[in-house]
Amino acid sequence: MPKKPTILVTGQGPDVVRGSLSAIGDSFIIHHWQGSGPPYLHVHYEDDEAWHILEGSLSFSFPEGKLIATKGTTVFVPAGLPHTYSADEGSRYLVILTPRLDQLIAELHKTPIKDHAAVMKKYRSEILD
Repeated sequence: MPKKPTILVTGQGPDVVRGSLSAIGDSFIIHHWQGSGPPYLHVHYEDDEAWHILEGSLSFSFPEGKLIATKGTTVFVPAGLPHTYSADEGSRYLVILTPRLDQLIAELHKTPIKDHAAVMKKYRSEILD
């Protein structure tokens, strides 16, 4: 089996600033992103997810309360934990997710919000609001 190349990201350069950095593997994916998550509390039953804040802050909501994560903070949300988040203007972060969640997000971006519940179920996730 051919060995996959190692990818080193230094955190500098035009790709990181523009937000086009992505590393896609078989078991997890890293994207450099801006913007907020969905406006509703939701859960992924079989997929973990994490965020590492590069600039600004992200405000997370959980059933137990809220958490504000600032530059340099990493937030890990294990499968089964309901959550949502919003980004302050100008915030940049890395999101680390599974291929299934990457596909879910891509489909949600193309789907009217009224149809999100059906899309979430397709990817072993659910809207809780």
